[in-house]
Amino acid sequence: MAKKSTRTNRHQAQQDLHAYDQSPVVTRYTAKPLIAPIEALTENQARYLGAIKSQTIIFGTGPAGTGKTYCAAAWAADQLVAKKVKQVFLTRPAVETGQSMGFLPGTVEEKYAPFLEPFKSTMIKRMGKTSFEYDLTHDKIVPRPLAYMRGATFDDAIVLLDEAQNCTPAEMLMFLTRIGENCTVIVSGDIQQCDLRGPCGLEDAVKRLFNVPGVAVIEFEEEDIVRSGIVRDVIRAYRN
Repeated sequence: MAKKSTRTNRHQAQQDLHAYDQSPVVTRYTAKPLIAPIEALTENQARYLGAIKSQTIIFGTGPAGTGKTYCAAAWAADQLVAKKVKQVFLTRPAVETGQSMGFLPGTVEEKYAPFLEPFKSTMIKRMGKTSFEYDLTHDKIVPRPLAYMRGATFDDAIVLLDEAQNCTPAEMLMFLTRIGENCTVIVSGDIQQCDLRGPCGLEDAVKRLFNVPGVAVIEFEEEDIVRSGIVRDVIRAYRN
C-alpha cells in the first residue's frame, strides 16, 4: 500500500510541475495610431494626397484655405513619425506681404520663425509638441530660408516649399535642382497672390514641367476652400 501511495504522490507532483511549466497566455493587441489618417475633404484634396504619395514633385496651386499647406505638412509629419524619411525640410521665400516689418533681431532661425508658423502648428497637431521639438532640435525637421538652399542635396527627405508664388524663376530652378534620392518635393502657392514685381517662379515652373514624368500639378478652385464659407466669399469678391 505504501509503494502505491508513493507512486501516486510522485505522479501528482509531476502533473503539478508540468502545470507550472506552461507558458502564460499572452493577449496581443494591435497598436492603434495616435491620430487618424489624413482625410481628404474635397476631390482635389484627394488628388493632391494621391499625387503626394506617388510622384516626386507635386505642385499645389490655388486660393487660400484649400488645404494645400495643411495636407503637405500633415503628411510629412506622419512620414517622419513612421520613420519613412530621415528629414523634413521646411522653406518659403522671405518675401513680406505689403509693408515691411523692418529689421528683426536674433539669429537666422529666429528671424525666419514667423514664416514657418503654418507648418509648425499643423505638424504639432499630427505628432505632438514634444516630438516636434525633439525632431527640430535633432535636425530631423529643418527650417531653412530658400536663399540658403543653394548647394544642398535632399536625400531621404520631404521638402515643403510654401508661398511659392513669391519665388522668382531663378530661385525655383535652384530649388528644384536640389532633389536627390528618395525625395518628395511639395510646392504650394497661389499665383493670384504673387507679391513680386517680376515673373512668378511658380507659374513659370508649372508651365515648364506640366508634362514631365514624376511631376503632378493639382489646381485647386474656389469650391475647394474648406477653411470657412466667408473666406470663399471674400476671395470671390476680390476676384470679380
